[in-house]
Amino acid sequence: MRSEPGRYLRDEVLARLAEAVGSVTVGHPTRVAVDGPPAAGKTTLADELAGVLRGQGRDVIRATIDDFLFPRARRYRRGEYSAEGCYFDAHDNDGLNRVLLDPLGPGGDRRFRPALYDHTADAVLSPPVATAPAGAVLVFDGVFLMRPELIDRWDLRVFVSTTLEKTVERAVIRESRMSSRADVERRWRERYLPSQRLYLATARPTDHVDIVVHNDEPERPVWAPSGR
Repeated sequence: MRSEPGRYLRDEVLARLAEAVGSVTVGHPTRVAVDGPPAAGKTTLADELAGVLRGQGRDVIRATIDDFLFPRARRYRRGEYSAEGCYFDAHDNDGLNRVLLDPLGPGGDRRFRPALYDHTADAVLSPPVATAPAGAVLVFDGVFLMRPELIDRWDLRVFVSTTLEKTVERAVIRESRMSSRADVERRWRERYLPSQRLYLATARPTDHVDIVVHNDEPERPVWAPSGR
């Protein structure tokens, strides 16, 4: 795989990501993390990568941290706008490891569940157990994926980066039908952005990833392989 940093067309970046996935040699499904701030473009990139991999004949499991949230009462017990609550109380990382990442990892039986929570209904889920082929790829997107509870569960680590201020602009556009601009900006500036700063300062995620995709310009992202 070429490793030169630089700005590329989006299709080229996706091809390079698929090549990076193909270069991983493990005896179990390849677990790919697509980390980054909210509204950085993680979900879109992960969806597109999954499509490229399927087009290459790979079995792909597509999952997201949004399906491993705690119920609302627990997520917001420190307050709706608490940055510490966002980082420490929002995600069921133990459950994620137990039902998805560990079964697909070394020594796992490949029997997994892709979700534990229904955001729309604010309800705990228990979907049927599925069995992954040994050569499958898990493409998993979400925030805080390089935190200590999860850092050693990934076989390929990607960080989608954008300026935090740009995430506010994107969130306002994305959520304009559901919330006022003032509400969106308050959530971002009081909860999401400070929680990201906490994460960046304590977990230092870009020190641990394999690839950084700078996504300020989604049609021409910048590829920056990690120096780790």
